[in-house]
Amino acid sequence: VLSAKLHDFTCRCRINWTRPPASLMLEMLIRRQILKGRFTIAAKHHMTIAEIYESELVDIEKAIAHYEQAADYYKGEESNSSANKCLLKVGSYSAQLEQYPKAIEIFEQVATSTMDNPLLKYNAKEYFWKAALCHFIVDELNAKLAIEKYEGMFPAFSDSRECKLLKKLLEAHEEQNSEAFTEAVKEFDSISRLDQWQTTMLLRIKKTIQGYAGDLK
Repeated sequence: VLSAKLHDFTCRCRINWTRPPASLMLEMLIRRQILKGRFTIAAKHHMTIAEIYESELVDIEKAIAHYEQAADYYKGEESNSSANKCLLKVGSYSAQLEQYPKAIEIFEQVATSTMDNPLLKYNAKEYFWKAALCHFIVDELNAKLAIEKYEGMFPAFSDSRECKLLKKLLEAHEEQNSEAFTEAVKEFDSISRLDQWQTTMLLRIKKTIQGYAGDLK
């Protein structure tokens, strides 16, 4: 009964708070659920807290911490799909914060866990693509080696538009040709719309080309 009342109180009041008492209420719920061995429910509460931090309070580092905790609890309950959903949030935010090794590790981990699943393997190419973008920002050679590794691990990645784009971008980067880089991105975007995260990563890569100026257009 207390848990239900706290949850109702949290849901009714959270939008009016600038400091996160909503998250404090949920943390109380989490402790109660853990004591009862209800780790899936605890994971859901951690996700809710993460969403408060990312959308209402814009504290990405705290959001990451709660998504990571949620992922751990989901893994413990063998809810791998839910765990991966949380981990992908961690990976995306880590890359935004320029924590590229962490982001790469997560994207590769999720890609590896999905590539042998008939229902999920189509998504693996997206995660390898994101990992490769992070590699590319760090070092061109790292990206080249990573792409070769991903092609070996998941042959379907070789035929993906993402992999073909990466190879064009590598060629343009080696030649320090910002125009070719931009044209390759525009061609890809005309068919498969790039989201804000991908655009941000591609701009960071382009900025490493000498004489870079402007955006991707």
